[in-house]
Amino acid sequence: MNIKKITCHVVAAPVQRPFTSSRGWLYKTRGTCLVEIETSDGIVGWGECYGPSAVAKAFIDTQLAPRVIGRDPFDVEVIWEDLYNRIKDYGPKGMSIAAISGIDIALWDIIGKACNKPVHKLIGGAFRTEVDCYATGLYFTDMERLVDEAVEEAIGYKKAGFKAIKMKIGLGSIKRDYERVKAVREAIGSDIKLMVDANHCLTVPAAIKLGRKLEELDIEWFEEPISPEDIDGYIEVTRALDMAVAGGENEFTRWGFRDAIVRKAMDIVQPDVCAAGGITECKKIASLASTHGVECVPHAWGSVVGLSATIHFLASIPNQPPSLFPMPPMLEFEQEENPFRDHLAKTPIQQVNGVIAVPTGAGLGVEVDRAVIDKYRVA
Repeated sequence: MNIKKITCHVVAAPVQRPFTSSRGWLYKTRGTCLVEIETSDGIVGWGECYGPSAVAKAFIDTQLAPRVIGRDPFDVEVIWEDLYNRIKDYGPKGMSIAAISGIDIALWDIIGKACNKPVHKLIGGAFRTEVDCYATGLYFTDMERLVDEAVEEAIGYKKAGFKAIKMKIGLGSIKRDYERVKAVREAIGSDIKLMVDANHCLTVPAAIKLGRKLEELDIEWFEEPISPEDIDGYIEVTRALDMAVAGGENEFTRWGFRDAIVRKAMDIVQPDVCAAGGITECKKIASLASTHGVECVPHAWGSVVGLSATIHFLASIPNQPPSLFPMPPMLEFEQEENPFRDHLAKTPIQQVNGVIAVPTGAGLGVEVDRAVIDKYRVA
């Protein structure tokens, strides 16, 4: 069996209710780059690339696919190293790695289907048969109702069964952020875990000042408080706060995560399997984190393909630390409008009482509905 064909599907869909975060970018569409790899035996594997879809497609079509065609998909790590060494002179971070990630995920899907085993069985097994998930939402949509809309949305997630929620902050005022988070905490009660995500919009002093206020509200973790490039700043924030500090969704490969982990710049690292190097590389990042006593809780944002890959990866991560009553890493289950999360798979991934079962089907366990791709395909 060898790799016969690689096709990138760029898809996009309009969002009926546009939303934004502290970065100020208004999300009017949801889209992604899906990677389809077909073997000479007719097995098809699916992967996904994080970030601008057309850029990922260009990388794959012009730089990566020609090096993969004709190879054995079981040589997944050999292929990863070859692709990385091909592009590292000009792209050891960013979209080049996201493109490799999409190929890597698709290869694991092929291997699983060829062996009739779920991916988690092939990367060391599953430490758990189900994963706790948290709802990511509470973006900014109505600037006149920032507090009320957040409270209403959070209550909706609680009623839907979620036991944990992550909300956006970064309103340019410590007082406004604190009051919004406080209102949500009071609305959902103390039995629901609550996390905050600043999308790296704060300075180090502002992050520390706001973080100390938010600690009064029993926040599980403070995500991306400052710019991802500022490792020394992360160390300052992490050392100053009692609550956990998280980051890393904008980092790539084991080399990119090395300094943050070794220096314990954050308590939780959040590699994205569709960005940081795929399943192959994220397993190495998780091992590096475990070696240094840092938690690994992956970031997830995209289609059901990336979500499923994240679940398999998450299932394969041991509890950190192991204990009689462990606190296993949670799955990010983003809740904004996204047809590629909800409709791309013929059997969608759904949570029940804040829990999602780890897929047991061959490969990723996702049967892609090509009609959805055709409906939203970008020419």
